[in-house]
Amino acid sequence: MTAIDTARTHRRLRPPSLWSAGAVAIALVVLAPILAVFWIALNPSENIWPHLVATTLPRYLSNTAILMVGVGILAAVVGTSTAWMVARYDFPARRWLEWLLLLPLAIPAYVGAYALVDFLEYAGPVQTALRGLFGWQSARDYWFPEIRSIGAAIIVLAAAMYPYVYLLARAAFREQSGAAEEVAQSLGAGAFARFWRVGLPLARPAIAAGVAIVMMESVNDFGTVDYFAVQTLTTGIFSVWLEGYNAGGAAQIATVVLVLVIVLVLLEKISRRRMRFFNLSTRHRPILRKRLRGRAAWGAFALCALPFAMGFILPAGVILRHALSNAEAWRDPELWRAGLHTLSVGGLAAGITVAGGIFLVYGVRLSGRKLPRLLLPVTTIGYAAPGAVLGVGILIPLAALDNGLADAVQALTGVDIGLVLTGSAFALVLAYSVRFFAIAQGAADAAMGRVSPNLALAARSLGRTEGQTLGAVYYPLMRASVASALLLVFVDCVKELPATLLLRPFNYDTLATRVHEQASLENLGDAAPAAMLVIGVGLLAVGLLARANR
Repeated sequence: MTAIDTARTHRRLRPPSLWSAGAVAIALVVLAPILAVFWIALNPSENIWPHLVATTLPRYLSNTAILMVGVGILAAVVGTSTAWMVARYDFPARRWLEWLLLLPLAIPAYVGAYALVDFLEYAGPVQTALRGLFGWQSARDYWFPEIRSIGAAIIVLAAAMYPYVYLLARAAFREQSGAAEEVAQSLGAGAFARFWRVGLPLARPAIAAGVAIVMMESVNDFGTVDYFAVQTLTTGIFSVWLEGYNAGGAAQIATVVLVLVIVLVLLEKISRRRMRFFNLSTRHRPILRKRLRGRAAWGAFALCALPFAMGFILPAGVILRHALSNAEAWRDPELWRAGLHTLSVGGLAAGITVAGGIFLVYGVRLSGRKLPRLLLPVTTIGYAAPGAVLGVGILIPLAALDNGLADAVQALTGVDIGLVLTGSAFALVLAYSVRFFAIAQGAADAAMGRVSPNLALAARSLGRTEGQTLGAVYYPLMRASVASALLLVFVDCVKELPATLLLRPFNYDTLATRVHEQASLENLGDAAPAAMLVIGVGLLAVGLLARANR
């Protein structure tokens, strides 16, 4: 046996360190809800799968597919075209629009849905103005498109989520070399031909990644489709579980959602793997923007201003008008109680998630074992899993554990401790941590990758332990990334609706659930203050994102 084989044998026989075991434990906690969904679906107390297949599942599946494809195509067209315009051309207000196009990310899609209905409904300003202008007396006198429909849901979701495509496409267009553009132009290719044959193929992997994110977020949406009465797989989970009282059926629908999400992730990775482009020139020349004049300049301005107006100005304006005209709603103690719940639960979840992400990444780097390294990329699946799916995978096992714990304590001590886990915000914090763990893990992995290993080795040679090295060497160099991850996770926790609706304790509102409940009662005036607070928090994240992508 060689010395290398002997060292490998000793490494395998050596018990795992605290960091390695902790990394594996964190990864298993993140993966547990996903595995629980499959287990519950395969072992339901009452198998209604044949009934679902024969009745509602085809409708849920077809509506979800239409929604995903429609939102994906519309977001791809809007995000790619606006990214091309700001990257290739100079026109009025281009510098402002380059960043304003990101602002729809600050507004949750369900808030945009409430605002659109309020703006376009029969009693809204648009139809009221039409009746006043043409002298119509009632809805029988004119035709107006149905607002609460799957078409309107597609428009609202695309307006809220096209920045995912825009951000990645803009970066891809900006990184392309001017040489390819000049060669195409010298061969007589016009503006559209250069976009279609040169710019778009080179940016296609980035666009595909953005569209995959948009489609996964469309599957996750509940507030928009529920408000527009569109029955999707996500609304089906709520209906079967909360109205049909069948957790196994909800898990079976959740399994279908997970399969869809996994297929999307695999397709996105395959598309990026098959399409790789390299800059073969040793002198990379950036593309100079072409200055547009006259109608072309104002056409480009309109093309970029319209998505910003639809995705941010319209919903923010409608919500702000209601918030200012309903001043007494700001004094409602329930609003500030919901704000306190949001701040405490979101802040706690952000802290736990980022700490867990740092521990996992650092533990994998210290461990020489295969299992932690294999589990590291798999933990990102929580971000792709919809909140409703995680709700099923967390609440059902946690409720069983909670009841068993309460019964055991009562049998031993005679004291009824009640439901400690599901009766508190514990399940909510766990769901947030699993759902947004990929953000923290990605930030920690990228930040640690920028730290030279020699610094850590120097600290260890000076007698520092592994934990001391993390605190004295790594943390000061990755402090900015940690702060960014904390803010991004917190903002996503504030906006998360499906998991919050399923897992919150009784009579426990957050800002997101308050907005949803008040708007569902057609009381947008009372929903507006909470919505404005959610938008304000979202603007912080968008500002951070814009600063990081200058």
